[in-house]
Formats: sequence, C-alpha cells, structure tokens
Amino acid sequence: GTLCRTKPTDLVFIIDSSRSVRPHEFEKVKVFMSRVIEGLDVGPNSTRVGVINYASAVKNEFSLKTYQTKAALLQAVRRIEPLSTGTMTGLAIQFAISRAFSDSEGARVRSPNFNKVAIVVTDGRPQDGVQDVAARARAAGIEIFAIGVGRVDMHTLRQIASQPQDEHVDYVESYSVIEKLTHKFQEAFCVVSDLCATGDHDCEQICTSTPGAYTCACKEGFTLNSDGKTCSACSGGSGSALDLVFLIDGSKSVRPENFELVKRFINQIVDSLEVSDRQAQVGLVQYSSSVRQEFPLGQFKNKKDIKAAVKKMAYMEKGTMTGQALKYLIDSSFSIINGARPGVPKVGIVFTDGRSQDYITDAAKKAKDLGFRMFAVGVGNAVEDELREIASEPVAEHYFYTADFRTISNIGKKLQMKICIEEDPCECKSIVKFQTKVEDLINSLQR
Repeated sequence: GTLCRTKPTDLVFIIDSSRSVRPHEFEKVKVFMSRVIEGLDVGPNSTRVGVINYASAVKNEFSLKTYQTKAALLQAVRRIEPLSTGTMTGLAIQFAISRAFSDSEGARVRSPNFNKVAIVVTDGRPQDGVQDVAARARAAGIEIFAIGVGRVDMHTLRQIASQPQDEHVDYVESYSVIEKLTHKFQEAFCVVSDLCATGDHDCEQICTSTPGAYTCACKEGFTLNSDGKTCSACSGGSGSALDLVFLIDGSKSVRPENFELVKRFINQIVDSLEVSDRQAQVGLVQYSSSVRQEFPLGQFKNKKDIKAAVKKMAYMEKGTMTGQALKYLIDSSFSIINGARPGVPKVGIVFTDGRSQDYITDAAKKAKDLGFRMFAVGVGNAVEDELREIASEPVAEHYFYTADFRTISNIGKKLQMKICIEEDPCECKSIVKFQTKVEDLINSLQR
C-alpha cells in the first residue's frame, strides 16, 4: 500500500529447472516470482528485475535492463520454460556475478542507496561447487536468499546464503507451497514508515508507532507480558482451571531442526498459563507411526518442570497417524486415570506438518462431540481440509496454517489468548478479587 515502498533494488532470481523439477512444479516457481514482483515498485529508477534459469547450462531469460514495467515483467515470467537437465548451481551464481549484475546488463553502481539481491531456488544437490562462488558474490555486495525445496541439501543452502542465515535460508516441503513465502519477501523489500499501519510488528493487541519503531500495549483487562509484546488475561484465578493436552506430530518430514522449533512453540504457550493443581494442567503426546505419551496431565505441577520435560522429548521420526493419535487423546489423555479432572474444560492442540496416513473423521468428530475444544495447527505440507476437520467451531478461530516452521511463534501468540478460559466478571470471586486489588492500591497510595 501507500505506506510501504520498496527500496530501489537490483533483484535477480536464479531458478533451478533441472530434470527433477517437473513442469507443473516449475509453474509454481513462476507463480512465486510473479507474486514477489507484484509487491515491488518496478521502474528504471526504483526496482529492476532479472531472471536466470539454470540446469546443466545457464540461460539469461531477461536482464535487469530488459523490462521497465511490472506488467511486462509478469508477461515475461509466464513465458519461461524449464531446461530439464542437470543442476549447476555454482555456474549460475558465477553467471550472476559476471553478467547479470554487470553495468552492461542494467545493474547500477554499488551504493548504499541501492540493494543488490539474488534469490536462489533449488530442489537438489548441485553438481558443482557453490561455497567459493557464493562467497565472492556476497563480497561483491550481493545479498543472497536461498530457498530449498523437497530433498534439497540444506548444507548447500547455508553455503549459498547471506548472514544472518535464519533470515536468508528458507525450506519448503514441496513446490506446491512455495508461494506461501511470498509475504516474507514482500516484507524483506519493504521500507516502512509506519510499522503499526502496515502490520509489520509483533504486538498482540495494541501497537503505537514511533519514528522508525513501535511500542506495544494491551486492552483493558489484559496485562503486557515480560516480552513487551504479548498480553495475558489468564491471571490464574479459580475460573482459569484448564486441562490442556498437546498432540505433536513427530513424523520424519518434520526434520530434527524443526522439531526443536515445535518444542519452543509448546513452551511458548505453557509460559502464558498459571500451572497448579487447581489451575492449568498440561499433558503432552507425540505421534508418528505410533502414539507415545510423553507425560500425562498433572504429572508436573509448575511451568519450569513442564518446559524441562518438553526440551527432553526425543524425536520419533516415522509416519503420520493423526487419526490414531486423536483416538488416543479421547480414550486416554483426557481420562481421569491420566490426571484429567471432572468438570474442568478440556483443550487439545493438534500440531501436524503433513497429510494423515490414516482416517481422522470419526475421531475428530468424537473429540468435539465430547466437548473438547480442539485447535489444529498445520505447517508446510499440512492439509488444510484435515485441519478444519479437527478444529472446533467456529473453525476460523480454531485452525492455523503457516508454510514456514520459523513463523509458528506467531501462531503461538494467537493461541495464548484463545486457550485462556475467561472468568465471568459478574461472578462473586471476580468481584472479591477486584475489591482486594482496589484496597491494595489505596493502601499503597496512602503509604
């Protein structure tokens, strides 16, 4: 919009079209490029775009100087065809240094006023070296983003990408979800004057802009947490008793590094709870080809012990039997013998990154029929229809999806508020609590 203008950039896409990239998958890459271009200010004095297509050889589809309007660029992207041979990623990066980012091809003189950016998309292991040539590119002032798809070699991506690598290396399970990264790159190129107005902030409730920055606040009745961004209404009164069970996908597609992010996601939510015998209890179940209870409800009486147990959880790394896991939740996790308390609200948070290998419909329906409040969180190749089937009504408030494991903390922030069981402000206990708080304030003022 009008509040976000992209800094003048020389942007070159370096696109792998080797034989492992099927024609319909290559179309998804073109859609991704088009969506990124749509968010740019394109013009001779703003952002210029070029595309390098590579396999065993390198093809310069068009240079930075070729097209000066967004419409012309989008038409040119639609005309690109895959080369369908080998994977010479190093050769393509060398071509970018020597040709694509040269003055003769429309690149501008290196300057603080211009960004030089390359976005490399690949799905395999290169047949040549990338480390030295990528280092030369970065030394020449080119910022490199590396996107890996499917069976890509992650070590190669890290050799290619600029620092910090958390911001410059992305992975998606398949080409079908690559366009989900579009928003990240639109934000990366955005020069923001009002961070609150553009939504480019981490405030959960209220954002107040300051020049080049922002501060967070909470609505009446909520308290700003120690992170300075999230808000909490779960003050730990007797009305906030809750039995919460996490059902976590430990299938091999998650990958070890992402499983660590899932653990952080769990502990992020645990941080927002008041854990005790009379308030919140937390249980954890991991599933893959089988189901394993990590710890039942009520085993740990405080947040510190729960978080320590989550960190110790070992990754199962097999299949994805979500239906079997949901049945376990119904039959065991919320049973009295496993620590569940009669009359206390039951909440299940199901986390998955792929399609279930078994039938989920009956178990998902039964969980909701029994009155369990079910949240479904999907990442990467998770099937959104399955997430909706698991989620309670209203579905839009109970299911979440993101393409990238690194953004699940944003989902965690939303869940922190949604799982909170709010007290009725007209209940006697709430009135007594309010009266006590007022009396304490008056006493402190008198002192």
